[in-house]
Amino acid sequence: MTFPSEWVIRFRWPIIAIFLAITALFATRLPGIEIDPEIKNQLPPDMPARENVHKIEERFGGSEPVMVILSAPDVLQASTLERVRAIGDDLAKVKTFTRIVSPFTLTDISGSPDGMMLVEPAIARIPTDDAGRAALRERLKANDLVFGNVMASDFSAVAIIAMLSTEASDAETVAELHRVVDAHPGPEAVTYGGMPDIRQHVSDDIRSDIRRFAPFGVAVIIVFLFATLRQLRGVVLPFSIQIMSIIVSMGLIPVLGWKVQMVTVTLPVILLAVGNDHAIHLVAQYQELNVPGTTKTAGELTKEVLERLGLPIVAAGTTTVAGLLCLLTHIVVPAVQLGWLAAWGVTFAMAASLLFGPAVLSILPVPKPVAGAGVHGEGHGLDLALNRLAKFVAARPRAVLAGCLVFAVVAASGIPLVEVDTNPINYYPRSAPVAVTALEVNDHFGGSTEIAVMVEGDIQDPETMKKIDRLERDLKAMPQIGYTMSIATVVRKMNQAVSGGDPAQAKIPDTKEAIAQLFLLYSMGGSSEDFERMVDFDFEHAVVTARINSLSTTEIKGVVDEIHREVLSDFKDNNVVVGGFGTVFSDLVDAVVSGQVSSLTLSIVVVAVLDALVFGSIGAGLWSIVPLLVAVPMLFGLMGYAGIELNVVTAMLSSIMIGVGVDYTIHYLWRYRELRRSGISPEESVIETMNSVGRGILFNALSVVFGFSILFLSNFLPVRFFGFLVVVSIGGCLLAAFLLLPSLCVVFKPGFAEPKKG
Repeated sequence: MTFPSEWVIRFRWPIIAIFLAITALFATRLPGIEIDPEIKNQLPPDMPARENVHKIEERFGGSEPVMVILSAPDVLQASTLERVRAIGDDLAKVKTFTRIVSPFTLTDISGSPDGMMLVEPAIARIPTDDAGRAALRERLKANDLVFGNVMASDFSAVAIIAMLSTEASDAETVAELHRVVDAHPGPEAVTYGGMPDIRQHVSDDIRSDIRRFAPFGVAVIIVFLFATLRQLRGVVLPFSIQIMSIIVSMGLIPVLGWKVQMVTVTLPVILLAVGNDHAIHLVAQYQELNVPGTTKTAGELTKEVLERLGLPIVAAGTTTVAGLLCLLTHIVVPAVQLGWLAAWGVTFAMAASLLFGPAVLSILPVPKPVAGAGVHGEGHGLDLALNRLAKFVAARPRAVLAGCLVFAVVAASGIPLVEVDTNPINYYPRSAPVAVTALEVNDHFGGSTEIAVMVEGDIQDPETMKKIDRLERDLKAMPQIGYTMSIATVVRKMNQAVSGGDPAQAKIPDTKEAIAQLFLLYSMGGSSEDFERMVDFDFEHAVVTARINSLSTTEIKGVVDEIHREVLSDFKDNNVVVGGFGTVFSDLVDAVVSGQVSSLTLSIVVVAVLDALVFGSIGAGLWSIVPLLVAVPMLFGLMGYAGIELNVVTAMLSSIMIGVGVDYTIHYLWRYRELRRSGISPEESVIETMNSVGRGILFNALSVVFGFSILFLSNFLPVRFFGFLVVVSIGGCLLAAFLLLPSLCVVFKPGFAEPKKG
């Protein structure tokens, strides 16, 4: 079977026109691209975490909190409290916010000696002297609604929490927060927190990444192509195919109704790094055939190039696409979308390399030969180095093989150290504003990640109320939880108040009538809206909230698992829903791990099957994945030693590495089989294979390495780590093709490549 090279040369002009038209069509769709920074949208709509979050929001309102934190040595100073009150009053006037929670809006429940319940603002008056501040300090310490919620335990920080309306946009919310705070300047340090603020940071940083990657990516690839292929066409042709594939894949996003998420920012870089691989092989082979003194025309040279590399490129490109499509087994939505988009872009790049590129090459005049191209093992730097490396491996195959395996085993031993992380706060360095605020919330206000447990039933029934009380106490006993709140806390406080302040009466009453009476007494001095985030109007649903004071997804998942395993056993007669962003992070952990295992396993199997079909040999398919079986455990072991977490971004690494890394193996084995079947020895075949395709393989790998190194400039740590890991993994695949594979060929002599008998 041969590639239809004659057909490509004959219809070159229509081919060029078709590819340019397709690119122009998808370019018209680029203005429709939108950005989606929402973390929960990374899970399918039918995942339990998303469904539970929706159920709780549906019952208690879909509003999300944003937080303004003021820090000072003592926030009870009159000037600081005046600023807090002014900011809260102005935020209450903004239509974006439905409710403001601060020490001035929360209440203090106390009792008089005659058994009357007193409901007053937590801060009724701003103290002006030391005695007044001391009294207020003690009063706030005794108020569970305020202390640890909006007032730090050491009084070094105070928070104003604004609840958002469902139609509020993140950009509008953040802008209003800054406008109001800036209108009330003061010496206190101000930080902002909450998921809307995080989403806005993520959205801004996605745009920043896209703008930053473009010029640096173009510069790096152009310099690399010129340095390696040393001809204008060696730069323009592969680079044009890259840009065309990026336009076509990015233009597909609005066509499918998708949006760009943090994971998607890697798409242009993937195509910038991978999209020119096949074109590089073609140009390198063209240069090798275009030796001094040749009389062949451009069409004849191009035809010969396609006859040599057409089928290997189809095989390599197909396995790359198959590896990317294995991302479809992921539960994580953006990983699935990236798999589709990258596979589409790589397919287009492969087709352009086999059709558009050769069509253009056949039209251009034959250039001046490149010095050193086509000269094997002589006095030219790169070719001489590849020749010497091949001779070294051929002469000492067992030693090289042993060294590769020892290194792989040592590296793979770090696999148990790999951790999973899905918390968006950890997308950023600890010095970033988002992380600084999260750490401050963890230190002063119980935690930046919330778990919500919604209980359905007769909430005023003493047994149900006591269950809620036990649930809150059990949650509070967990070391990872810094603050809890429920309607049971309020009921205990009210019961103590009407009992003359007796601490022994801070308990749930034994009758439903007594509990109802407490709420009636409260309504005389307070408002039912004070409890709207704890219990609904009909007292049929109540929510227990808990804040986790850790940024570790592992610890967050541990809390969620503990709630499901132990704490909820008390609610067998009640419907219970566990939600909050903590459950989203927990479900993402399971999704990342299961997606990693499924995509990794499937991609290796698919690559082996496809290679077996292309080579017409099951043995060839198995041989093609041997370097991958060594490289993949080594990569995850290095992740463990380097402390790089497995997250939504890095979980895609194995499929991309397998899809891209197997290219080198295919090109190597294809050429090795040709040479071995011609009758030369395994040692000579290894040397000649390196001399003929080694240059293209090296350029291909370096293109990927330089392309993905652009990700080091990302605002997001997972994206930077992803770039680093791709560079390391592709370097490992390159070494496997240059060291492990040839040593295996010499030692074991693969049967599919052996000369046919007779």
